[in-house]
Amino acid sequence: MNRSIETRDIATGIVITSLIVVVVLYLPILGFFCSLLLPLPILFFRSKGGRKTAGIIGILSLVGMAMITGAVSVDLLFFVEFLLIGFLLGELFEKDFGVEITMLYTAGVVILAGTVGLFVYSGWSSRGVMDLISEYVATNLEMTLAVYEGMGVSEESIHRIASSLDQIQYVLIRALPALYVASTMFVVWTSLLLSKPIFRTRAMPYPDFGVLNQWKAPESLVWAAIGSAILLFLPGKPLKVLGLNGLIVLMMVYFFQGIAIVSFYFEKKKFPVMLRVFLYCLIALQQFLLVLVIGCGFFDMWLNFRKLEAPGNS
Repeated sequence: MNRSIETRDIATGIVITSLIVVVVLYLPILGFFCSLLLPLPILFFRSKGGRKTAGIIGILSLVGMAMITGAVSVDLLFFVEFLLIGFLLGELFEKDFGVEITMLYTAGVVILAGTVGLFVYSGWSSRGVMDLISEYVATNLEMTLAVYEGMGVSEESIHRIASSLDQIQYVLIRALPALYVASTMFVVWTSLLLSKPIFRTRAMPYPDFGVLNQWKAPESLVWAAIGSAILLFLPGKPLKVLGLNGLIVLMMVYFFQGIAIVSFYFEKKKFPVMLRVFLYCLIALQQFLLVLVIGCGFFDMWLNFRKLEAPGNS
């Protein structure tokens, strides 16, 4: 690659990544959605310019993030993971794997790296892992409460949430492994979807993952979901925690299948793009619709909402 083009790509990647980080840090609500964009610059420039270009962008972006945050913190670990997702996807795009292998490999490596990073940070800061997790959860709950207050939520609701913070923190800490896995899978999934139009617009090769709105989870997973649900009703907290974590991860898988069903009908009925965007945002913001989508994914094995033919049938 021409050196001037490489330098320009590196500078562009760092600027884009830094702007996303600033939005994530200082605009909480908008920042949540913008955080999903963090892997994209690394993914794009890894595919366009190679490992060296993406590596330099990642390292210099992390230095900039540390300067913005003012210290090495747990938040910085999350930024590292987001950039790692982009880099790993760029590597796997060249291998031409299926969508399941691409997602599982990327999510697995990122989760392992994040876990190791948390223990390293724990040793470096001379604080226990559970203390770090408890403090992080408590801090984010307080920030969430402050956001609700800024949004004009009624004082009665604020008081009700504030009085339940200890119980919420108790549950979140025990469900954190599954929330971590599910959120990582979600970021990988959104990166796959969002990168496709970018790559196609720039005439860059994009893996052939097939028709994703016809994707289905393995049928055997339904028994794991049923087993996890049964554990919730058995005596003993460890079993309940295990069941809760299992359900959270599996519900994310069925969310992917449910969204595939929604996308299938959007395409079949030829919904306008802006209407699709509006409805997707509505699903993200409305808990009832979110649960409905997950339910569609779960029961699709029996009801076959898309009327897809079974393998081997003509």
